[in-house]
Amino acid sequence: MKTLPDLTNPIAAALDRVIKVFDDELRSDLPFVNDLVEQVRRYRGKLLRPRLLLLSARATGDLRHEHTVLAAVVEMVHMATLVHDDVLDEADVRRRTPTVNRMVGNEGAVMLGDFLISHAYHLCSSLQSSRASRRIAAVTNTVCEGELMQIANRGNAALSEHEYLEIIRRKTAALTGVCCELGAWASEARPDIVDHMAAFGTDLGIAFQIVDDLLDLTASENELGKTVGRDADLGKWTLPAIRFRDSAGPGDRARLLAAMSQPGDDRAARLRDTLSGTESLEYAMATARSYVQSALSHLAILPASDAKDGLVAAAEFIVTRRH
Repeated sequence: MKTLPDLTNPIAAALDRVIKVFDDELRSDLPFVNDLVEQVRRYRGKLLRPRLLLLSARATGDLRHEHTVLAAVVEMVHMATLVHDDVLDEADVRRRTPTVNRMVGNEGAVMLGDFLISHAYHLCSSLQSSRASRRIAAVTNTVCEGELMQIANRGNAALSEHEYLEIIRRKTAALTGVCCELGAWASEARPDIVDHMAAFGTDLGIAFQIVDDLLDLTASENELGKTVGRDADLGKWTLPAIRFRDSAGPGDRARLLAAMSQPGDDRAARLRDTLSGTESLEYAMATARSYVQSALSHLAILPASDAKDGLVAAAEFIVTRRH
């Protein structure tokens, strides 16, 4: 099985260009803005979305200037969602450093997220075609709808598995889907290939968020590098809890509902105790694996290449990562 660094091999030079475009676009004449942008750079982590876009481009055609721009754009949009998510989740740590909201407060964090979004559209508008701008805008709308749907369902003990999957399809998978879609589109791939790549990215995004929610429940802050347990503490129902609720007997279900309904910052610990030793955690991981397998099926249309191998490695990484 390939590791995450293997994903870079076919696109290493292109990824370096993406980082330069990202940095150049966000440079300000205000030192305190540059300081905040420097903090956001620490959020880059795996650069999974730019990698997916560039690998999709290489797997379906040749890398072009448009791909560099689009990869920087999707990373800016993603960074904006992270900054805003930390405000919504009242998180203190990301990438083992203080969050922007912890450093400068919620007002500064919200404005920095908006700054990232506005620069993403400014950069995207430099491309000759308007299709990419329209797709990025449409997907950003979908991400916001997903976040609003999640907020509206905080504390909703009746949230169904279908509704949960719809939330994560919108708030996470829509962006990974458009990364792979635009990578193929800018390579002038056939429409059916573009559609398969969009579906690959969407399935991968759903799997990624299921695993992310699972790690929020089972990993430590040291392992994950960010504040953990916030989903349960904020009353968010994720797949392990939904599965346990739907499969447990009356007594265990009542214990779960009590753990999720009682206020306090120890709600995540109570939920862990309730789910420990049950099949609900493995059910969530098995569901993530099924989406990875669905994602991989969409790659059958592609010829063999190192970039295709990189996409396969990305899919495998989703269900083996611990951070």
